[in-house]
Amino acid sequence: MAHSMTGFATAETMAEPFRLVWEIRSVNHRFLELGFRLPEETRALEPECRDIVNAVLKRGKVDCTLRITSAADDQPQQTVAPEALRTLRALEAEVVKAFPDANALSVAEILRWPGVLREPVRQLASLSEPVKQGLRAALQSLQGMRGREGERIVEWLEQRAVAITTLMAGVKPLVDGAHVRYRDKLRERLQRLDVQAQPERLEQELALVAQRFDVTEEIDRLTGHIAELRDVLRRDEPIGRRLDFLMQELNREANTFASKVQDEVLTRTAVELKVLIEQMREQVQNVE
Repeated sequence: MAHSMTGFATAETMAEPFRLVWEIRSVNHRFLELGFRLPEETRALEPECRDIVNAVLKRGKVDCTLRITSAADDQPQQTVAPEALRTLRALEAEVVKAFPDANALSVAEILRWPGVLREPVRQLASLSEPVKQGLRAALQSLQGMRGREGERIVEWLEQRAVAITTLMAGVKPLVDGAHVRYRDKLRERLQRLDVQAQPERLEQELALVAQRFDVTEEIDRLTGHIAELRDVLRRDEPIGRRLDFLMQELNREANTFASKVQDEVLTRTAVELKVLIEQMREQVQNVE
């Protein structure tokens, strides 16, 4: 099944007294590029987290963010460090001794002094498994979203494939009509110039035009590429690179087709063909 490279997912895991929240954002990219933002206490888990993501995703620019908060409503508050207060008091005494008129420190100034307020200590050593469990849950959610988007892309590509097949099926009558229109135009021009052309020379000219207008090979190749496209879309593996290659081949055949047809009606068909292929190419850029 095709997967899109664009998606967003979150997963929350409880590991008393902590709440772990993973956020994963994914956009399209030529390769797999991973970015992790983890709390400092869990940085040692990044290699394992990368292995987990590498086992699931194959392409895309993926940003993974982990937030850890207290699960309890009464979150531990900051506390005052007594040793920092004693140090600050001793320093203040020395300053007052040297400058008796100096103002005493206010409570707000004391609390802003570095080291006076002590942050609550978070014991995160036991969170290895909950962190990895939460990451797997977020990845599962992300893959579900990418899979649903991939299904929509496949449906969209199939619609364009049907349109190209229909377009190619109508080319032969248009080519035959182009031959007739060119022959009539050539005869009209000869009559206007009052020139009597030799029948053999006229047939040779028409044969050369028919040869230039012969797009049978291009139609066969385009039809074959569309069949290959449908086969690739049914594969249960990353198919983005194969689809990229098929879009290049389709575009190459469309360019050759457009260079051969010199008739106004066929030129419009060539333009429509190239528009359909370009629309497909834009969607393929987002397939893993």
